[in-house]
Amino acid sequence: MAKTATTKAQKPKPKQAAAKAKGKYTYALGRRKTSTAKVKIFQGGAGKFTINGRNFGEYLKTLGQRQIATAALALLSLEKTLDIEARAVGGGLRGQAQAVNLAIARALVKIDADNKPSLKEHGFMTVDARNKERKKPGLKRARRAPQWRKR
Repeated sequence: MAKTATTKAQKPKPKQAAAKAKGKYTYALGRRKTSTAKVKIFQGGAGKFTINGRNFGEYLKTLGQRQIATAALALLSLEKTLDIEARAVGGGLRGQAQAVNLAIARALVKIDADNKPSLKEHGFMTVDARNKERKKPGLKRARRAPQWRKR
């Protein structure tokens, strides 16, 4: 038994190795409807933006969704100076874009607290907690009752 034993502690995990290679990052979480987004912002980047491992433009197909996701960056003119990795789950693409925007805004405030007044003024720090109302028994939808018939 002359084999050398390697433990799990000695082997770096691929995700940890990738994060260490990129350097320090700022993390934030954003939510909208049933969507959740976790964002890592790396300072001193070249403007690379990925969502769920895919290029930003590939993942969010429409221009409106892309504008929603990058609105906080556009306000502060930081699109070309930060690298962003986002993980978005749940809901639809629009809800995910809004969750990514909130997470980016929160991370930008963590980076520099002076960003908060301008982000808050434009509504990027506000959580939009509206959800679809649940269907009630005896109704067709949340509040829509069946059509009344006299006879």
